[in-house]
Amino acid sequence: MSGERTDPSGEQAWIAAWQPEDATLAAARQRAAEVGVDAVDPVAGAALRLLAALTGARHAVELGTGAGVATLWLLQGLQPDGVLTSIDSEPEHQRLAKASLAEAGVASGRVRLIAGRALDVLPRLSDGAYDLVLCDAARAEALDYLPEAVRLLREGGAVVFAGALGGGRVADPSARDADTLAARELAKVVRDDPSLVPALLPVGTGLLAAVKRTAA
Repeated sequence: MSGERTDPSGEQAWIAAWQPEDATLAAARQRAAEVGVDAVDPVAGAALRLLAALTGARHAVELGTGAGVATLWLLQGLQPDGVLTSIDSEPEHQRLAKASLAEAGVASGRVRLIAGRALDVLPRLSDGAYDLVLCDAARAEALDYLPEAVRLLREGGAVVFAGALGGGRVADPSARDADTLAARELAKVVRDDPSLVPALLPVGTGLLAAVKRTAA
């Protein structure tokens, strides 16, 4: 074997083709694109679905509803009776997400949409009541989301930050914009937190995931 690396972009394309999105996810992605909303790609979406399934999630929180792309992926991994609470400050985003959910035939009781800024809504949610928290909202606020997310999680629950590699900018030392600096600091804080078991997954624009350890 030569040991040579294949083209990473080619690998990502092959994986995306291996696990294609269904028509409702494709429609949700189109809605997101039409209004300029970033959405997790199919490979990252499948990883989110896997994490939801691995944690046996029945109660999950999503920061940043967008047009419902990640929402639909998460629902595929949640338990059949699972409920997802999704928070977004833009009413138009949640209007689009409602259309995506309706098209996918998702029962109304499975998703609780809350309009508002994440840092204003999170303190109203119960301690230790959730299995998974996905943070896909304002990147510059990610460090503020972390303690709230950990508070919400049960032991063994997982927090996930989307966009953790910033499309390659996090690894570029010349990139010094606010979102990139926040992503670097978040990665360091999560890595060094003894209460978390972390992993940085190079899928899409990056997923920073961590499981809340069981107390000794």
